[in-house]
Amino acid sequence: MENSKTNISLRALNSFGVEASAARYAEFSDAEQLRAFFVRQRETGEPWYVLSGGNNVLFTRDYPGTILHPVARGVTRLSAGADKVLVRAEAGVEWDDFVAWAVGCGYGGVENLSLIPGYVGAAPVQNIGAYGAEVKDVIREVELYRPDLDRVEVLAGEACAFGYRDSVFKRELRGRAIILSVTFALDLNPVFRLGYGDLNAKVAEAGGPTLQRVRDAVVGIRRSKLPDPQELGNAGSFFKNPVVPREFALRLRERCPDMPFYDVDAERVKLAAGWLIDRAGWKGKREGCVGMHQRQALVLVNYGGASGSEVLALARRVQQEVRERFGVDIEMEVNVL
Repeated sequence: MENSKTNISLRALNSFGVEASAARYAEFSDAEQLRAFFVRQRETGEPWYVLSGGNNVLFTRDYPGTILHPVARGVTRLSAGADKVLVRAEAGVEWDDFVAWAVGCGYGGVENLSLIPGYVGAAPVQNIGAYGAEVKDVIREVELYRPDLDRVEVLAGEACAFGYRDSVFKRELRGRAIILSVTFALDLNPVFRLGYGDLNAKVAEAGGPTLQRVRDAVVGIRRSKLPDPQELGNAGSFFKNPVVPREFALRLRERCPDMPFYDVDAERVKLAAGWLIDRAGWKGKREGCVGMHQRQALVLVNYGGASGSEVLALARRVQQEVRERFGVDIEMEVNVL
């Protein structure tokens, strides 16, 4: 393994900026390095956790095992057809760097996902999405290492069981797979998706749709609504938008006529967690060093000096008050350790 350390502070490695330490930390580039690590790990039985950009994790205690961090950053154009180009990106590539590269090459499909923090290797786990797009739409396959089987596998995109902020990597393969690279099928003839929020208006103001204009518009919108983790500790959206039966949503709308919801299928709709949190009185509310952001109620922020336990305690109070007021459970999107 590369750059191995012991008793390392994790404060700079998580976007909440909470203080925690790990017993051990090691970087990896490929499956052979992981294989060597797990030969020893199977003897000791120590816990391990893959930490990419640290943008979707909340540490509430010191980590007693090894933090594994991907550092391979290669991006390779594999092949191209009439409409698609296959591109392989290694797990340690910064996601937004990959989006910028794709847009610069004229490859479409990820421009709506601009400025999402994190690494390429974490994108399939969460099935990241924004502005009407999800990464599942462009994933062709995922290369991974299975520590329990000591082998490298390639999982087709259709086999990843992608759902809303969900995948097989959060369920059946949770703690049993380490992503090495992702292969994307990007568009040579981009189809623009501008029907979400104010994106279409921003792009029109800029002169009409191009990949770069869509990316610029998304970046501008995100920066206007979301705090920079370098300035204010946060993990972006802390909660998922809840999916509920359509009949339930219609009954709730009788009480709250201005409540938005979005179709999922004939039976289900998606509620806006930010709206629920706002109407429960939490938008912009602060308690000590933590609070819900004043511009975006979905974002839980560390104003400085908060512990992970304090962040989690506030999140649970928000969940409880939304449940009591609306009868809706909002699930945390962030992984809590």
